[in-house]
Amino acid sequence: MTDPATQYVGHDEPRREWRAAMAGPRMHHGWILAGRKGVGKMPFAMAAARQLVAEQGVPQPAEHHPDIIVLTHLPATADDEKKRAEGKAYNTKRSISVEQIRDMQSRLITRPTLGRHRAIIIDPADDLEKPSANALLKSLEEPPQGTFFLLIAHRPGRLLATIRSRCRMLRFPALEDADIDAILQREVPEADVATRSAAIAAAGGSPGAALDFVKLELGDIYTLMQRVVEEGDPHFSLRGELAGKIGERPARERQLAMLDLARGVLSRKARSTSPSAINRLVEAHSALVRLSAQAPTYNFDPGLLVSEIGNLLASASVPREAAHG
Repeated sequence: MTDPATQYVGHDEPRREWRAAMAGPRMHHGWILAGRKGVGKMPFAMAAARQLVAEQGVPQPAEHHPDIIVLTHLPATADDEKKRAEGKAYNTKRSISVEQIRDMQSRLITRPTLGRHRAIIIDPADDLEKPSANALLKSLEEPPQGTFFLLIAHRPGRLLATIRSRCRMLRFPALEDADIDAILQREVPEADVATRSAAIAAAGGSPGAALDFVKLELGDIYTLMQRVVEEGDPHFSLRGELAGKIGERPARERQLAMLDLARGVLSRKARSTSPSAINRLVEAHSALVRLSAQAPTYNFDPGLLVSEIGNLLASASVPREAAHG
């Protein structure tokens, strides 16, 4: 049986905690796998689930396992359902519905297929609708014997406190810049130094986010964002150029990447800004954090969201005389 996440950088501590729990007298039934999106929580969860359901002497399927149930975002429309079936890119719903939770619960009244245990993975659990979260809470309060829950959470603070209190937390740390750069050089060797540097700045310690950055070709946008923060934009020319690079109606994936990138630009700028001049950066960064939390589920107008990102970056610009005392 493969040990969870042996091939992932930064998983040493969660792997150590998981091994200790597996070796203990009684395995806890609920776990929250917490950390930035893109640090490898889902591969860890799949490997951990296979450990939980494995039975000595019982052959285990290499691919789909009947005793591992994965709940995630469903296709947004019937057309997207067809695209998924055809292996094409498709849009997904913004949240995990109560119907998905109830369907899962109906399966829990039956016996596992291959052994005595069953594992439920919810990815991401912080995208549960409120009715979904309340329904899940009932299963966590009275879990069927032999059932384990692995809740992947990019923002565990969005989970109900009552759900958090019934689960053990495994935290997955952000990676160092050098580790992310090594991953980028291995996975996308065609990316130049400037692109990799921009990806690392945008990633916030997440190799998955850095790889998405390279895929979305965001290098020019990163440079423009830096200029807005460094130079200010009193005549709106840089913001106009930035909006043109992003596009009038960017896809949702690109919108979320823009928010991550803007936060990364401000975080990096804050490292070289004096404490007396940092308030603008902090306020703009806080506003971007709020937008990032809302964007996955709110139906923002893409054009207005792009405009707001540009305005927040411009508001963070530190006057040169303030920056130098």
